[in-house]
Amino acid sequence: MEEVVYLSASELAARLREGEFSARQVVDAHIARIEAINPKINAMVIPMFDQARARADEADARRASGEPVGPLHGVPVTIKEQYRVTGTQTTLGATNKIGNVYRDEGSLVTALRDAGAIVLGKTNIIQTLAGWESDNRVYGRSNNPWNLERSPGGSSGGEAAIVAAGGSALGLAGDYGGSTRVPAHFCGVHGLKPTSGRLTNDDFPIDLLGYGQETFIPQPGPIARTVADLGLAMQVFTATSMRTTSDVVPPVPWRDPRSVPIEGMRVGFYTDNCLFSASPAIRRAVEEAAQALRQLGASVEQFSPPDSAEGARIFLGAVSAGGGDDYRRLLGNEKPIEQVAGMLQGLSTPPFIMAVVQRIMQARGQKHLASTMSYMGALSTKDYWKIVEARTDYRARFHQLLDEGALDAVICPPAALPAFTHGSSAHLLPALSYAFVYNVIGAPAGVVAATRVRPGEESDRKVSKDLADTTARKVEEASAGLPVGVQVVSRYWREDAVLAVMEALENHFRQQPDYPARPALGVSPTCPRTRPKDAQTRPPGPGSTLGNPIV
Repeated sequence: MEEVVYLSASELAARLREGEFSARQVVDAHIARIEAINPKINAMVIPMFDQARARADEADARRASGEPVGPLHGVPVTIKEQYRVTGTQTTLGATNKIGNVYRDEGSLVTALRDAGAIVLGKTNIIQTLAGWESDNRVYGRSNNPWNLERSPGGSSGGEAAIVAAGGSALGLAGDYGGSTRVPAHFCGVHGLKPTSGRLTNDDFPIDLLGYGQETFIPQPGPIARTVADLGLAMQVFTATSMRTTSDVVPPVPWRDPRSVPIEGMRVGFYTDNCLFSASPAIRRAVEEAAQALRQLGASVEQFSPPDSAEGARIFLGAVSAGGGDDYRRLLGNEKPIEQVAGMLQGLSTPPFIMAVVQRIMQARGQKHLASTMSYMGALSTKDYWKIVEARTDYRARFHQLLDEGALDAVICPPAALPAFTHGSSAHLLPALSYAFVYNVIGAPAGVVAATRVRPGEESDRKVSKDLADTTARKVEEASAGLPVGVQVVSRYWREDAVLAVMEALENHFRQQPDYPARPALGVSPTCPRTRPKDAQTRPPGPGSTLGNPIV
């Protein structure tokens, strides 16, 4: 059963329906895999193994009795910690929320269960969800299965890591600033951020971090090892839009990506957003993707995206408009971790002091830090409205550019760098602008696993005094072998076009020797911490090496 854990969700579902495997066999194989790998990567933080085995037995009984089975019958799945799953806690990585158990769950988790999926447990995040790693004092730090000294990304890093390592066939993640796409890129899997408002946010407990900020809307979305599995998950998820949910999702029918031809499609591409240059391997991946689409009959041309600095200003201005009060309320007396501390400190600094510090940073050659500081801070109602107006104009400019080129899709880097070293994300926000500008725009965007960094192409970045540049060079050092993805973007509601392009690229890159098929777990010479000394979790319980969910 060892190979079972690397079958796609679609193939697993087909074989389970045919009776080649039982659901109990498949679930047990995935649990064994998690127990073997999780001590290294710490991705699964709330196991639900007893419940999963019971659900698997029920699924086998239904099939044996001839009852109809769903499209995900018996398929093991995992859920990001931020979502409500019956009988489990949701903490968002805040220690004062340990024991915060929900007795109900949202529409998307329910949709997975109704489709026959079996929930194995919940996966790790970053404290307060405000960052691109996965570390907190409740569960500890997650490690990248390709290299334990690297982060799997965030805030859906635990989800990407467990799927990449064969512990889950499919994951429910979430994307507010690249939180699904960046982990997919870092871990060598596929991820999709749907159009803003496409899927319900009913699964997220707004009582924890419900600040009502709708300048751009967080989007749940799937992570998987095949693009076809993303489509299968979206077919299940979008059924919720056909009925009323708490956040009034438009009833947009799902379109089959298989009906979208690549031949004749018009695609734009870029490798540099003129804010932060991408690493050589990432540029190569995008250029190779462009050539592959040309060979399939698409018309591919250079594309100049909207001003990324303006996108960063809008993104940071909107997320910090409340001055960080909701993050501090969530944490209570707990200190923020390093990756979150700088943001909260900046938000609490009076504007006149921030302006002075910004000028000092600019004079010292810290252009990226100075720009970031100038974008952040509490806003008056009038200034917040200006941010909303700027967002609307920015979206209009993007679609104007698509119209001018008659483009169906755009391909570009998902981030400027491969997987970050632990703790480095605090200085690398500009490197993530390739992802979060599409949260501002609200367009559907996905990341397809493409290749790996080759020896000798780690970095060609110029030496600089700027902290973001020097940190980027350090991240690029010894990055050979790390996975690299390509981002695909399309027009509103055209997830089918995104997935069609992604699948075409997946088919191309899978034929190449550098394709990131399976991580080599534990290639780092040392085993860094996965759970800090002050982590506050329950001790392991019987039948599990991971600890029991709080129920």
